Amino acid sequence: MTSVTTTGVELSMRRWYFEEAAGRYDVDLGDSYVGCGSVDDLSLPAGLVLGYGSDRGGRELRELVAGRYGRDADEVGVTHGGQEALYLLQRALLRPGDHVVAFAPGWSQAWETPAERGCRVERVGVTADGAPDIGRAVRLITPRTRAVVLNSPCNPTGRRVTGQELAVLVDALRAVGAHLVLDEEYVADLSRDSLLGGYEKAVSVSSVSKVYGFPGLRTGWMCGPRDLVAAAMEGKHTTTLANSVLTEALAAQVLRRHEHHLDRYLRLTSRGLVVLREWAARHQDVLRLLEPQGTPFAWLAMTGEDTSAEFCRAVLRAGVLLMPAEVFGAERGLRLTFARDEAVLREGLRRIDGVIAARAAHGRGRRSDR
Repeated sequence: MTSVTTTGVELSMRRWYFEEAAGRYDVDLGDSYVGCGSVDDLSLPAGLVLGYGSDRGGRELRELVAGRYGRDADEVGVTHGGQEALYLLQRALLRPGDHVVAFAPGWSQAWETPAERGCRVERVGVTADGAPDIGRAVRLITPRTRAVVLNSPCNPTGRRVTGQELAVLVDALRAVGAHLVLDEEYVADLSRDSLLGGYEKAVSVSSVSKVYGFPGLRTGWMCGPRDLVAAAMEGKHTTTLANSVLTEALAAQVLRRHEHHLDRYLRLTSRGLVVLREWAARHQDVLRLLEPQGTPFAWLAMTGEDTSAEFCRAVLRAGVLLMPAEVFGAERGLRLTFARDEAVLREGLRRIDGVIAARAAHGRGRRSDR
């Protein structure tokens, strides 16, 4: 079975993405969203008045988001990307001394922001098949637990929690009155697969970035209990004040064409995964594919001697971006995004072939017999 270890070896996403890798690649297999849309896919709304807009988000966009969950617009707050939604929720929920459970590998904000707020944070790893270890998380919950932050499907392993696991977690949270913060950026169809309806104190965060492929619109949201959403959105006044009315209007266009974008997402992910499986089968001596469950990316466990960062730096020198395990608080693995046009994906994999071959020829990247 493939495992993902969490040993505290970390390289920040900011340092890797914005400093080390910036400008050094022309094939992007690292960013976790489906191949990007462009302004050509959207139309500028005629006569749009460029005022401040609403601090909660415009009514039309909130209704469109709410419709994806089968909820009411008053249960939605629109934010500057999903990351601001997570930050505002953490700011509203957490106080010094609170206990928070998060999962690693994962998006580091899940544990960094609570720690900055003076919380006691415990990070839980994943199971042998890469799913968040719900059993371990449940054993850590106490009366002082304020929130569990859960990302399913998991970034970077691509694995989901089951309905039975969620029920066990909810029972434990309900017993102590704790909240469940759901990072659902990689749920392709929120109307069908969101976990929000499973718990009255759950709140979901998502955006138009990952599944829709419009991260440049910087438009995300939270959806959950009215009082919690209202309290979290109060923080907009001291962060970004309000969202851009222009990007909100464009994001509304994206959500109105949900089925179109979902079809594109499913087409790219289904074909890309076939290509990746075939490629990974040729490199099982150094990389082992963990089968993703509905994500645009996959986790590849490293079985050679390289560190993840060393290998991804070598691949970067070939002009290809990957995400090393260290940026997720783990080691000995990498995240590779396959939701790309086939020609782009194959070119990136061809270059990685060259890196693997070169490192093998120099006695690096494979396990020795000693």
